[in-house]
Amino acid sequence: MRIHLPRTPSWWEDFAAHVATHRNVFYGADALAHTARLIIDTDSTDPPSLLAEARRTHPWLSRLLADFFHAHQLLDAPADVPKTRASARRERRIEAVPAPLRPAVRAFAEVLVARREDAERLGLRPNQLKTIEIRLDTIRDLALHVHAKGHTTWAGLNTTDLEAFLARNPLRRASWLAGLRQFFSQAHRTGVILHDPAAAMQAPQPRGFSGSTLTVDEQRVLYRRWSAGTGVLPHEAFIGLAALLHAATTTELRHLTLAHIGMDARTVRFPGRSVDLALDNATRRALEDCLAHLRTCQRSCVSRLVSLDAEPVLEEE
Repeated sequence: MRIHLPRTPSWWEDFAAHVATHRNVFYGADALAHTARLIIDTDSTDPPSLLAEARRTHPWLSRLLADFFHAHQLLDAPADVPKTRASARRERRIEAVPAPLRPAVRAFAEVLVARREDAERLGLRPNQLKTIEIRLDTIRDLALHVHAKGHTTWAGLNTTDLEAFLARNPLRRASWLAGLRQFFSQAHRTGVILHDPAAAMQAPQPRGFSGSTLTVDEQRVLYRRWSAGTGVLPHEAFIGLAALLHAATTTELRHLTLAHIGMDARTVRFPGRSVDLALDNATRRALEDCLAHLRTCQRSCVSRLVSLDAEPVLEEE
């Protein structure tokens, strides 16, 4: 079946390149075909009209179109949706605090958000929005706990009250105490309380790795699986060997780029490390297979998109 575009949008070539860069070949082909259908159905190449129709009929395509139109300034920049939703979540937590205790909690939330914004402006590492919500969860639960005991002000709390709250879930003691320290430290600085009841409290933590580990035999099985190179996807083999032999973390692997790889020297420098690591033969072969697979996928994607975009006519399989 052939789809004849009434006219080729001025942004079509950029859209094809965007799809080739950000999506796999099969997804890209479907996206181009369905976008062409939208153009025909709406009889328009206007980005707002196409995006509105995609949201109504093809929700999966609307995200891709929105990303492209915003990136190429064909639509106004969207509102910061994650921050807006996070603000609403914080407000729900604050409103759940009993009224007499609420003003101090609201002031605490404002301080946490202000610190995050200051860190962003200075290029430092800001607290995650989720971390702020966890802190507010702790203070909300404490407020409900002590209010049920008859407390109507924060000034009347002491260490015994906080210990009783922490005893409700000993496994969360360290996390909860971190939130309590931040809150009461802020309350003490602003004069809400005269004494910080959380200052001297402790949450001892066991040192060293406490997670599960693989036995030597299990490690050997995985090494043989990944080094054999048969029946295993190239990226699985490289990621597995890098973690097993070179202690690569998920963060290091996620941020690894071609700039970190020295194929001539057979070395790799994982992001955050200060030295180049010499690759063993198995990991080097897995990396070469991974890069070859990537080049094959890129060539296939480009050739598929070029064949679809050679004329204002699209083939739909």
